[in-house]
Amino acid sequence: MRLFVGLFVLSCELLTSMSAWAANNNSNTLHVEWLNPAISPSENFYEYANGGWQKKNPIPEDRASWGTFNTLQEETQHKIHQILKDAANNRQAKANSLEQKIGDFYYSGMDEASINAQGVHPLDAEFARIQAINDLKDLQTTVAHLHAIGVDALFNFGSMQDFKNSERMIGAVMQGGLGLPDRDYYLKPDKKFKAIRDAYLLHLRTMFTLLGDKPELAMVEANTVMRIETNLAKASMSQIDQRDPHAIYHMMDSKQLALLSTNFSWPDYFAAIGLAKPDQINVGMPDFIKLVNQQLQTVSLDDWKIYLRWHLIDSFAAYLSKPFDEANFRMNQVLTGVKKQQPRWKRVVNTENGVLGFAIGEIYVKKYFSASDKAQVLEILNNIRHELRTDLQSLAWMTPATRKAALKKLAMMKERVGYPSKWWDYAKLKVNRGPYVLNIIRGNEFLVQRDLNKIGKPIDKSEWSMTPQTINAYYDPSMNNINLPSGILQPPFYDASAPAALNYGAIGYVIGHEITHGFDDEGAKFDGQGNLKNWWSAEDLKKFNKATDCVVKQFSQYKVNDLPVQGKLVVGEATADLGGLTLAYKAFRNSKAYQKAQTVDGFTPDQQFFIGAAHIWATNIRPELSSHLITIDPHPPAMYRVNGTMANMPVFITAFAIAPNSPMLKAERCEIW
Repeated sequence: MRLFVGLFVLSCELLTSMSAWAANNNSNTLHVEWLNPAISPSENFYEYANGGWQKKNPIPEDRASWGTFNTLQEETQHKIHQILKDAANNRQAKANSLEQKIGDFYYSGMDEASINAQGVHPLDAEFARIQAINDLKDLQTTVAHLHAIGVDALFNFGSMQDFKNSERMIGAVMQGGLGLPDRDYYLKPDKKFKAIRDAYLLHLRTMFTLLGDKPELAMVEANTVMRIETNLAKASMSQIDQRDPHAIYHMMDSKQLALLSTNFSWPDYFAAIGLAKPDQINVGMPDFIKLVNQQLQTVSLDDWKIYLRWHLIDSFAAYLSKPFDEANFRMNQVLTGVKKQQPRWKRVVNTENGVLGFAIGEIYVKKYFSASDKAQVLEILNNIRHELRTDLQSLAWMTPATRKAALKKLAMMKERVGYPSKWWDYAKLKVNRGPYVLNIIRGNEFLVQRDLNKIGKPIDKSEWSMTPQTINAYYDPSMNNINLPSGILQPPFYDASAPAALNYGAIGYVIGHEITHGFDDEGAKFDGQGNLKNWWSAEDLKKFNKATDCVVKQFSQYKVNDLPVQGKLVVGEATADLGGLTLAYKAFRNSKAYQKAQTVDGFTPDQQFFIGAAHIWATNIRPELSSHLITIDPHPPAMYRVNGTMANMPVFITAFAIAPNSPMLKAERCEIW
């Protein structure tokens, strides 16, 4: 249960044709064909830089969005697909070897005939367990079992680094148990959310009918689930409130936990999930647990059985026979606007990446990652890090004590590029050629148990939260490290043969973003050791909060699909964007590469830098997904990650001679570092 990991991009679908990229683009050019010359940079720089690309790259029917992350993921997905097919075709693979496991998992997922013939029957034992619930103790034991196989029911439990002692791993209870993506989907009165709730009720009825219930009963069951989940939603913290680490950190011992929820036996729960009785755990949302405690008394056992049946089928419908899979997809269409189901092989690859990701990654990096690329990326990283160090040493508003602590934190920040130093051990995971859904259940059990086994153990500081093939990057405040998987170290983010201006504008933006996360409104609350500790003087903190408040106000003025951007939700990512791109630009200007940089296709090196930064956000997105992301995603919409960020940078204004009174010119600009 990693909390507050600062991601470069948050995706709701696995982002995905690199082959199309290669066919249409020369890696040594600036991709001027991406531009829309009919738009002035002063009017809308995002559309100026990416309008040509957007016109030529409509969203495929099986996607909710299509952008540069997708094109790169598409190529990576094809590479992984070949790895999985080769393993599946090798019937001589040694039993229990990684090759046998990844091959058999893929085979079971592609065996549509068997999956359709089996229907829902592979889950019969799980449904029988729910039906056999006779009392509150049975209910709690069943909830523990469902958690162990990866079903989100009632609440969530997992491991986390102790916010205030980063050397220990603790257990954490968090809110959960919802079928829709977030509390706001149940509570907001907007027409868009009401329409989704209506679709969800229909989806619930459909699923209960597919399970064999009569339509009249299915309608009652759907309303029961909606009632329980709405009550849970009312007690759930908002995405904005959860951004404050202090608000979700409440350490409790067994006596305090027992008093908080008198109707739930935590010792029995811990025993059922195979966890030795912990001395203390973090209760992230005490009010939510109080509500659960009350609901255990007021909701009947029959209604809880309905609720648990729903969450069981909801967790595994996509891996069952065609009727369940198609019904599951129809609800996904409502949430994301996607028009068509992805080919089966892509869905299996995505799922297997989630279960056996580091096993796949071990093979992937041997085939596709270059040590020379790693060295060049590290050079860019070190130059950006140097610029932040220089800024911290010279910031006029920062007092000496705070400056010293900030420099110490930066010096202690670890950088990890490419892949982990040691690989996961999958020896205890059993995989065979079917049923597919049972492979997924065993995979979930393996992942859940692996996570729970960390509690009370020494911290493994070599562990990564992302597989090497992931097209993303992250900063972990409790570890105080930045992580750049090999997957993102490919065009358009990084290209060894491209002009330095493009690499600094693209991968430099990513690196600067992640480094800045250590000093955004959340990261700044953690010290160099990764502990939640205030290292700011009161005066400095007031000035810093004023700077981030500027970002909140700026982004709150933007809208998408008539929905306002939640400035307080995106402030961390927007701050990291501004700080990151600023640092990347300074690093480029002070690099040896800048001295040799040339004008390309009529664009100066400075202009190339900003165009390269804008290009990584080239995206088309369906309105349904836009509305979804603006509700739950801490990242600003792609357009504003470009326009909103660059409007605060005088060097951008100068590079493109942005006209006075331009929408791209922010008179009262925000400044972080």
